[in-house]
Amino acid sequence: MENERERAVLAGLSADTLTKEENSTEESMDELEALLETAGGVSCGRVLQSKKTPDPRSYLGGGKVEEMKALIEAESCTLAVFDNELSPSQTRALEDDLGVHVIDRAQLILDIFAQRARTREGRLQVELAQYKYMLPRLTGMWTHLVRQTASGGSSPIGTRGPGETQLETDRRHIRRKIQKLEEELQDVRRVRGVQRRRREKNGVAVVALVGYTNAGKSTLLNRLTGSDIPANDRLFDTLDTTTRRLTLSPGQEVLLSDTVGFIRKLPHHLVEAFKATLEELSYADILLHVIDVSNPEYEEQAEVVRKLIDELGASDTPCIEVYNKADKCAVPELIPRGENAIAISAKTGEGADDLVAKITEILGRNKKRVTITVPYSDGALPELLHREAEIISMDYTDAGVVIDCVVRPELWGRVRGYIGEDE
Repeated sequence: MENERERAVLAGLSADTLTKEENSTEESMDELEALLETAGGVSCGRVLQSKKTPDPRSYLGGGKVEEMKALIEAESCTLAVFDNELSPSQTRALEDDLGVHVIDRAQLILDIFAQRARTREGRLQVELAQYKYMLPRLTGMWTHLVRQTASGGSSPIGTRGPGETQLETDRRHIRRKIQKLEEELQDVRRVRGVQRRRREKNGVAVVALVGYTNAGKSTLLNRLTGSDIPANDRLFDTLDTTTRRLTLSPGQEVLLSDTVGFIRKLPHHLVEAFKATLEELSYADILLHVIDVSNPEYEEQAEVVRKLIDELGASDTPCIEVYNKADKCAVPELIPRGENAIAISAKTGEGADDLVAKITEILGRNKKRVTITVPYSDGALPELLHREAEIISMDYTDAGVVIDCVVRPELWGRVRGYIGEDE
């Protein structure tokens, strides 16, 4: 089947004038190759150049472009994929020089997202990201269509008219599409807000799984909840948020949500478009930051995720760093362990009980276990506690209902008057 897959040459640049995040390395090129395979293509070679500054015309130097062209012809490739972000003029110049379609990392990621999104919300978010990516690039993409239709000048016959360029028409069309998509996503957010308020009213805590793409989040969700969500060894396997119930103890459940994986050089507009999903992070009670400790670059990957958590406004949410794939780690002794750091293997189940215990402990902070006696005349309080507290036991006595329960700080004022003096 490999001969049916699109064949591509990969290219990257490391330059003194670029930031560390923008530069290409062998590791980021490996990741680019994995992205290409996820999109359905196959890499036939790669070119990685180091120079002082990117070439303003073709990004790479002329010699490297010739090297790429020779590789493309020798391997019968139809695509060139750049690890760095290209300007529209650079893309056009490279397509002229190489004779094949040229895309950058951001376009490749958008293509994968377009293939993978299943829900209406996911498809809306991808479409919005694509239009936001396209808008500033219109000038370069539509040069061959731009024609001034004002009267006079050298306008072709039949195009003289209202004085608007094709480019301006397209910009207005795309801006309208962006506005419409953003309005539809606002509706999605409103629905999420209603669902979230219902969960809060019912006292159900939310634990959100976050992490670098392919860190093992879906496998961990399956391990903890006994679900059978597809979990494959490929990038961006999960795009649409999946939520399952996790029982911590009798009478105590939480909602465990799997989110889209993060990646370095993630296009900013893609983060923006996916905020309708990722905003759930800022409302979660706990974040489980899943880290693939078997990856040699796990520390750099973890830092990418931490920065995005900050950007999404969830930096104050309690976070457990879950060092996954411990069974594959070459030096297990080096796996970080501490107050909020746990080593685990989602595949074998090693460490899963410790993780559940840690989640239970964090959720239990600031909660109090109390025994109260509620007179039968106050029928509303037992009903409230059934909804919003963790009931251990209830006994009906002559004095009233004796309730042994665990309450959150918000309910403390409501139950304080019913607590016996020995509490």
